[in-house]
Amino acid sequence: MSFTEQANKIFNQAINDYHLTDNVDTPIRNPYERDTIEYRLYLKCWIDTVQWHYEDIIRDPHIDPTEALALKRRIDRSNQDRTDLVEDIDSYFRSAYSDVKPLPDARLNTESPAWAVDRLSILALKIYHMKEQVERTNATDEHRARCQSKLNVLLEQQVDLSTAIDQLLEDIEAGRKYMKVYRQMKMYNDPATNPVLYNKQ
Repeated sequence: MSFTEQANKIFNQAINDYHLTDNVDTPIRNPYERDTIEYRLYLKCWIDTVQWHYEDIIRDPHIDPTEALALKRRIDRSNQDRTDLVEDIDSYFRSAYSDVKPLPDARLNTESPAWAVDRLSILALKIYHMKEQVERTNATDEHRARCQSKLNVLLEQQVDLSTAIDQLLEDIEAGRKYMKVYRQMKMYNDPATNPVLYNKQ
């Protein structure tokens, strides 16, 4: 099984587990052992799935402003958790390939493996929810047809992105490409770099 076959399987597992209750307050029950890549992949997609539903809720035009602000804070925390986890997944890859000596003509990729995995997790969510629209019994035939067309594109994109990630990992393992990871350094979360925060100290 390739890395992305495993990842897509775990992503679908996390999405399906979440939708057993379909509630953003459902506690995660990660079935994998801590410190494994499987644990990280499941957690990654769980965070993405909960945030997907946060984003649905906050777009309710009738949401209470106080509830909306509290939800915005949860979205901010979720975004930071997501970023931290992507960096943790990259640390896993760096450790896995730490003994690989890059070839003299090795090239740098435009993004790290974990940020590509981040996109693959989001893509699994898009596919799940677009499929829901295709199967909606209270929607028009036109709506379902439009969504089926979009679903076809998403499924093709999933195949292409999965192939590209597997090829990237093969290239890193063979020394044809090398990893270079930059931390996100989100300034608005840091009281020392967000002027709204440090000017109030």
